[in-house]
Amino acid sequence: MSYSLQLYTVRNSIQADLPGTIRKVAEIGFTQVEPYNFVATAQELGAALKENGLTAPSGHAPLLSQDQDQIFAAAKALGISTVIEPYITAEHWQDAETIQATAAKLNAAAKKGAEYGIRVGYHNHAWELESTIEGQTALEYFEGLLDPELVLEVDTYWVAVGGQDPVDILAKLGDRVKFIHIKDGPLTTDTKAQQPAGQGQIPVWDVIGAAKSLEAGVVEFDDYSGDIFDGISQSLAFLTSAKATEGAQA
Repeated sequence: MSYSLQLYTVRNSIQADLPGTIRKVAEIGFTQVEPYNFVATAQELGAALKENGLTAPSGHAPLLSQDQDQIFAAAKALGISTVIEPYITAEHWQDAETIQATAAKLNAAAKKGAEYGIRVGYHNHAWELESTIEGQTALEYFEGLLDPELVLEVDTYWVAVGGQDPVDILAKLGDRVKFIHIKDGPLTTDTKAQQPAGQGQIPVWDVIGAAKSLEAGVVEFDDYSGDIFDGISQSLAFLTSAKATEGAQA
């Protein structure tokens, strides 16, 4: 099992000192990261990743609202093989017709991505789970409209905040899920209340075990009330501890 860090977690530090932030992430023990909005920082980020021996198998970029060729070219330069649309607002998940239109746009983006040798994915928030379309969550309905080559990155915390069991949702989405966001906390929309993995209400090992085709688990905090580097250190320590590994295998 490989673990990555969504760099949005340390966005404030990146804005102040990108190379130094990447170095600290590597020193904590991460070997993979998931960049966000990487077109703007591609050259500096690429140099920092190379210098610290980090890879970026996945990255977030607004495929449905920005220049896709520019995004895919930057992804290719950074070695990102899966570009994930990170955020489509709640109003797009309230009816079948709008969801169908979104799926069609993402399918088209995937065809363009294939020209660059890059796979396309989608990352959820809570609203895709709060809305019901034809007897299933909007996320499940959406998944059924996607071309086979598209993948999902399930944010397991927001699934739970949206009122669904992430273990159940992962089982329903099956092999489509190649990445998950691992975060923990009290299952509220208060992002400052998020906690390191294993310290909140998410059954982290059950969640990881339910994702049968997982390529990477991505540690993320939307926000944090403490020192963010300490938070990600605690998360990685929990995920890589011998005791936790034994729990995952049991």
